[in-house]
Amino acid sequence: MPIATEKELLDAACHLGHPTNKWNPRMAQYLYGSRKGIHIFDLTQTREHLEKVCDALKKLQTEGKTILFVSTKQQSIPLIEDIGESLHQPTVTKKWMPGLLTNWNTIKNRLKYYLDLKESFRSGEVEKYTKKEQVALRKKLTKLDAALSGVSEMKRPPDAVFIVDAVRDSVAIAEANTLKIPVYGICDSNAQPSNFTLFVPANDDAMKSLQLILGTVKEYLVSAQ
Repeated sequence: MPIATEKELLDAACHLGHPTNKWNPRMAQYLYGSRKGIHIFDLTQTREHLEKVCDALKKLQTEGKTILFVSTKQQSIPLIEDIGESLHQPTVTKKWMPGLLTNWNTIKNRLKYYLDLKESFRSGEVEKYTKKEQVALRKKLTKLDAALSGVSEMKRPPDAVFIVDAVRDSVAIAEANTLKIPVYGICDSNAQPSNFTLFVPANDDAMKSLQLILGTVKEYLVSAQ
C-alpha cells in the first residue's frame, strides 16, 4: 500500500490537531498553523513521518521481532485487533495492566495463571469446584481476559511498542521508555514527541484518520511477512 498523498491525508482529517489551548509546545515544528482555535498539522511532514514509521516497523516485522500494538481508545480497537490478527503480533485494547513491561516476571506468572484458568473452563476441569467458586473464577477470568488476552502468547517483553493515543495510554509509553523499548505511533498536537523513537504527527481521534494511518501500517507490515 503506497503512502497516502497529502490530499488523501487532508480528506481523512489527519491535519486536525487539538484546540490551541490544549497542546504541547514541542509539537510546534510539526504544525502548519491554526484555524478557528484548532491546530493544523503540516501534512508534508505527516506524510514523510508516516513513511519513516512504516519502513522502521516493516524492518522489525521482516526480522521476526515482536511489536506490541496498544490502544484503549474505543474507535481504534477493531483496527488494532485486526492488525494483531493479520500480523500475528500482540495487542492491548481493553486495559493496560500496570507493570506489563516493567514487571514482566510477575506478569508472566499472571499469564500462566490466566491460560491455566482458561483451559480449566475449556476442559471442564472447573466443574470440580462448587457453583459459587465457579462464579468467582469466571469473574476472575473475565477480568484477566480483558487485560491479557491480546498478549497471551508473548514470551518476553516486546522489541517495540506502537501507540495510537500517547496521552490516553501514557503508562504504556512510560514503561517502554523505562526499559528503552523503541516506541512508534501517532503523536497528536497535545502529546510529547520526545517519548517516541519515530512517530506520525497527526490526528489520533478521527475515525478516517485512524483508518488511513493504521491501514497503511498494516499493509506495509503484511507485505513483510
